[in-house]
Amino acid sequence: MGYASIMVAVDAEEGSRDRVRMAGHLADLFGARLIGVAAERPDYGLFTTDPGAGGPDVLPVLHENCLERMRRTEALFAEAAAGRSRLAWRSDLADPLLFLLVQSMAADLVVIGRQARDNPAERFAIAPADAVMQSGRPVLIAPPGLSYCDTTRIAIGWKNTREARRAVADAMPLLCRASRVVVCHVADGSGPDEADNLVRVLEARGIAASAARTKGDGAATAEALVDLACEHAAGLLVTGAYGHSRLSEWAFGGVTRDLLRACPLCCLMSH
Repeated sequence: MGYASIMVAVDAEEGSRDRVRMAGHLADLFGARLIGVAAERPDYGLFTTDPGAGGPDVLPVLHENCLERMRRTEALFAEAAAGRSRLAWRSDLADPLLFLLVQSMAADLVVIGRQARDNPAERFAIAPADAVMQSGRPVLIAPPGLSYCDTTRIAIGWKNTREARRAVADAMPLLCRASRVVVCHVADGSGPDEADNLVRVLEARGIAASAARTKGDGAATAEALVDLACEHAAGLLVTGAYGHSRLSEWAFGGVTRDLLRACPLCCLMSH
């Protein structure tokens, strides 16, 4: 069991370099193909039919500027992924999220970045929340500045829901390779503690697993979960993503929202 293809969202910013390296390390673990994906949509708001403002001549300039940025992005991907023979690159003049969603059909795992906690003004072309909720693929969210995901110890944020069961199934190739897996249950009054049941399921697959528990409430639940994972030296947190569509925008439960916003660990989410 493994991942045959790992896809990474790339842009022209330097932070992408770490993300590509992380995805490359994961691809090496499974002998997987590494696919870089990038897209950019020209800012047609700058286009005008007024001849005095540049008129139709502006359109090819907009396209060429986007193409030049994508050439730089492709060069960054090639440099950061150097030395690997199983590489693929896909790019287009398109909406970045929609392009990723279409291309993710070819991926077993999608790696995407998130903004730095101390830089709320930073904007990613693809919001991690949109990728998690709409791709139908497990998404690994990489914190800024991290170029390696330590998967030898893995924490699972567990409650017995469809999303959490899906996340565990999607992460199984990594769980089977881990030296230790800790099933973390945060008592928040939303359901029974079934961590021991999951431990038995994992042990039946030959996975060394144990349960850990703590208390949390409301907005503190995500922090309690991360603290528990760090207590057990986990380098990866696996969890379900919880949300629902409201007027075409995603509204999240507090735990998912807080993890997407500020989790210091690599976080593998499924919805």
